[in-house]
Amino acid sequence: MKIQLLIRYLVLGMMLLANAGQGSTLFVAGDSTAAGYDKPDQQGWAALLQDYIDPAVAVVDNRARGGRSTRTFISEGLWQSLIDDVRPNDIVLIQFGHNDASEINDNRRARGTIHGIGEEWVDIVNGLTKKEERVFSFGHYLRRMIEDVKAKGATPVLLSLTARNIWHSGRIERGSGNFGGWAYQIAWETNTAFIDVTNAVADKLEYLGQEGTAALYIKDHTHFNLEGARLHVENVVAALKGLKRVDISSHLSDKGRAVAKEDWAWLRLPFPVDKNKPTVFMIGDSTVRNGAGDGANGEWGWGDYLPEALGTDKFNFVNRAIGGFSSRTFYTQGPFERTLMLAQPGDVLLIQFGHNDAAAINDAKRARGTINGVGEQRIDIVNQLTGAAETVHTYGWYLRQMVGAARAKGLRVIVCSPVPRKIWEGRFIQQQENSYPVWAQQVARQSGIEFIDLNTQVSVEYAQLGKKKVNKLFADKHTHTSKTGAQLNAKIVASELAPMLGL
Repeated sequence: MKIQLLIRYLVLGMMLLANAGQGSTLFVAGDSTAAGYDKPDQQGWAALLQDYIDPAVAVVDNRARGGRSTRTFISEGLWQSLIDDVRPNDIVLIQFGHNDASEINDNRRARGTIHGIGEEWVDIVNGLTKKEERVFSFGHYLRRMIEDVKAKGATPVLLSLTARNIWHSGRIERGSGNFGGWAYQIAWETNTAFIDVTNAVADKLEYLGQEGTAALYIKDHTHFNLEGARLHVENVVAALKGLKRVDISSHLSDKGRAVAKEDWAWLRLPFPVDKNKPTVFMIGDSTVRNGAGDGANGEWGWGDYLPEALGTDKFNFVNRAIGGFSSRTFYTQGPFERTLMLAQPGDVLLIQFGHNDAAAINDAKRARGTINGVGEQRIDIVNQLTGAAETVHTYGWYLRQMVGAARAKGLRVIVCSPVPRKIWEGRFIQQQENSYPVWAQQVARQSGIEFIDLNTQVSVEYAQLGKKKVNKLFADKHTHTSKTGAQLNAKIVASELAPMLGL
């Protein structure tokens, strides 16, 4: 193994020399979960990354070092050494957090950071180095790294932590502390690409179960073996392929091209940050969360402003809605299952679909439509988009599947009727007696769950405001709301939701 590792490093060194002045480099800054090791029971994921990258086009320079936090990676000069070698168009993957939770000051490692993403600091005499040092927050150190990478004309990518083999009540831990959530918040604050490694890997480990997961974590609960490293790196590669702001399509080896792309990676979908709080999840289409949730083209979904409208810090608010999805495709293509994997008993799930369910049931573009109504009708098709056989059901059937699965997991489910389009009939918004708002209410009644008639309440509000004022609430002809329109809709949802939540 030592000879093989030596050969690997020699080959990497030769590739770095050959690549000097041309191509690009993928740098990795991180801790032992990314670093390379010559141990049968321990291997970092980044040590395998070159297998997925064509060395003739780009090389991986893995600078991850065991035992380091964001703070010590910088204070020991490891970061400066890395950034000195970064060139324009390089990519720098940054993943820390496991060691940032350590003591801020002791005579053994003195590597901890202040929790959070603020700009507070503490002055110490370092018990290890015996030198004066100003220690900052985890977020502060990440900001510095991001600024340094961007100043070099390169692209930073923040990653949440690797998964640990720690289980509670049959569920695996999803992140050590809140470091993954803080990295996510810094990614948004600095407009930086983000890869949620933690939850993507945790999903797969839960399918493996505790016994299967234990076979990947032989040394301890944090460090995985070669197969565990493979599982992690393939999730990183899948997400890199799905990041619109990072184009690695030309960088990939045959093995890299074989990894299925994570189509939603560019959306930076949120996840619960504070494990001590219950979570309000939102699922739906672009009227709940449009695109990446960043207001592109002036379009916003109401889910982005629900926390502001409720004005409470008692919950995590996690908007997992994805534009373009119908109840059918959200259920069958994975987003619903991924959301449910994040949830815990006692969490709340808001569901709003309908706008895209009226599309074609079968075509080569999206194939997302559902059968009208709430009955048990179905149709068997060969999906023109996927090429697979599929049984398509009614709108109500898909809502019931999601409601049932969520309730079985101990979630409180609330169905919302879809917000109305800006289509007028005289002075009023067009209302259809036998359509999605009515069917959504029927499902809620059938299932015995709470219902928010968002369609009616928003329509009434629009009628009171009048056409001229309502025009300003939309960023397109009649479907997607502007920031002001999204805030109005969120306020209406909040007025109904607040008493349900005891606020």
